[in-house]
Amino acid sequence: MAKVLAVCISEVRGIQKHPVPEAELRTDHGIVGDAHAGSWHRQVSILGCDSVRKLQERIALELKPGDFAENILVEGMTVYQLPVGTKLYLGTALVEVTQIGKECHADCAIRRQAGDCVMPREGIFVRVLRDGTVKPGDELRLAE
Repeated sequence: MAKVLAVCISEVRGIQKHPVPEAELRTDHGIVGDAHAGSWHRQVSILGCDSVRKLQERIALELKPGDFAENILVEGMTVYQLPVGTKLYLGTALVEVTQIGKECHADCAIRRQAGDCVMPREGIFVRVLRDGTVKPGDELRLAE
């Protein structure tokens, strides 16, 4: 079973995100209050804690949830190996994988500080198919 470790948002684009106790996911929108929400294919970003740990072992910076601008940090699932089109329950919401990885923007704070960023290789993006909520401790599981 995969578990949500952190839920993060940012009110503006281009900055690291900060943890919140719970988030509302809205169909065809994303996380309410997050700057990346909207009617597009990258409504919510998900990153595995193993991906963060691999980079943490190579750099001197202490990484915190949201530092890679991920909305959801999870453990127990290698999310970047999920095929596009995979449906998942994220807390009580239903989401669908739409993209694996992304191009890191030129002003990526972690890339500037650490010289590397895992989101382009190991982050995934989903769109919300059904409203719900998510908080740390919730499950991330494949939809049947």
